[in-house]
Amino acid sequence: MQHHKLATIEDVAAIAGVSIATVSRAINDPGKVADETRRRVTQAVAQTGYTTNAMARSLRMRRSKMILILAPDVGDPNFSNILVGLETEASKRGYGVLIGNTQNDPARETDYLRFISSNQADGLILFTGHLPYGFGNEGGESRLPPMVAVNEPVSNSDVPFVGVDNFEGSRVAAEHLISQGHRRIAFIGRSTSKAVNILREKGYRAALEGHGITIDPRLILDGDGTTESGRAAAEHMFVRDVLPTAFLCVNDVTALGVIIALTARRYELPRQFSVMGFDDITFASFVSPSLTTMKQPRLKIGEEAMDLLLALLEGKSVERKQVLLRSELIVRNSVGQVGR
Repeated sequence: MQHHKLATIEDVAAIAGVSIATVSRAINDPGKVADETRRRVTQAVAQTGYTTNAMARSLRMRRSKMILILAPDVGDPNFSNILVGLETEASKRGYGVLIGNTQNDPARETDYLRFISSNQADGLILFTGHLPYGFGNEGGESRLPPMVAVNEPVSNSDVPFVGVDNFEGSRVAAEHLISQGHRRIAFIGRSTSKAVNILREKGYRAALEGHGITIDPRLILDGDGTTESGRAAAEHMFVRDVLPTAFLCVNDVTALGVIIALTARRYELPRQFSVMGFDDITFASFVSPSLTTMKQPRLKIGEEAMDLLLALLEGKSVERKQVLLRSELIVRNSVGQVGR
């Protein structure tokens, strides 16, 4: 029987025409190697079969080069573009991603964490807004792998957070409505538990207070971020006969519900009511009237979050535990001047 000699890193280096050190960098830290060099090394690895050896070494080092992403709803309109940023940055550094769609189910979340406990994933990206169920309870947070929260910060923890500056973005949104002459501005999306909603309400309040506008608590209504909650909130105001001239919604999906309720009552927008969203998700430019909103830099959020997580995995000291990116005012057709 003929025995084939296992390929070595020297074989890969010779075929690729580079040093052994360059091969090692191309495999373990590809972001530090020029594209052309990395391509030659990858071809040489495939030609020699050295990939098997590299994978075995990775297992011996107990490093999977995979990142687990836990998201309560992968159908969230914000998720896909943030995911692109996460994957792009991970790929540059030689990492892959696993996606766990938890559907807010603790059992599903705990089940996905087997990838961590079995060393099939090295770190966590959290979209959930809380520490993972099933970890950190026995032995404290030290049992948790490196992790970064995205979109929703994890309260009462040291988990780094990357997301949009929700307070400042909402303040700018309210300022835009005020600049159009609005003084009775409703906020739809009050919550006592969701950090994003709380921060956006605080931004709304800060803008009104900064202009000496008295805040009417009857114009601040609960909302869970769904279209139905926006529709129900608008209807509730008509039932109570407490009407604003403008609606500042906690997100674009809520704003859609408000628009549905107002158009069903045959109001002309924005002549009779103005509606402002937040996030700039895909449909925002297609709804009628097209939605004025605050655009989240979703791609950048994903890239920044993955860069921060990989720095933690590499043992680097991280100075900023919170990275807040600015949202951008997108002016369309759902906001108009009062009385016009």
